[in-house]
Amino acid sequence: MLGLFGGKDWNVVGIIFERPDLYRVNGNRGKGGEAKTIRDAVKNHARTIFWAVFDQKGALIEGATGQGAANVPAAVVQKLTREVATLATVREVLAVLEKGKETKVAKPLAWTGYPPKPEHRA
Repeated sequence: MLGLFGGKDWNVVGIIFERPDLYRVNGNRGKGGEAKTIRDAVKNHARTIFWAVFDQKGALIEGATGQGAANVPAAVVQKLTREVATLATVREVLAVLEKGKETKVAKPLAWTGYPPKPEHRA
């Protein structure tokens, strides 16, 4: 019964920088101390743009920008921060993790907020 009264059963999501026009949503499910270890690893990953912790009902518990945010324009980071909990790809990853059959899921982020590609000048 400990799990019902304060035991952590988290889904930790990291938005990871792959390249300027592609970020990856990595999701991990962890319980107890393992949940904190996963959160801290995602939080400290060099390419994490944003990390978030969700409960098993999909509610956002905590989240913040990571070191990878330095690779992305500030306006894009702000938009991602505002939208992360409602992004379709994040919700898909959470849905898989919440079922409990998978403990790790990764998908490319389908999102309209990527920075525009620089124009090539002749």
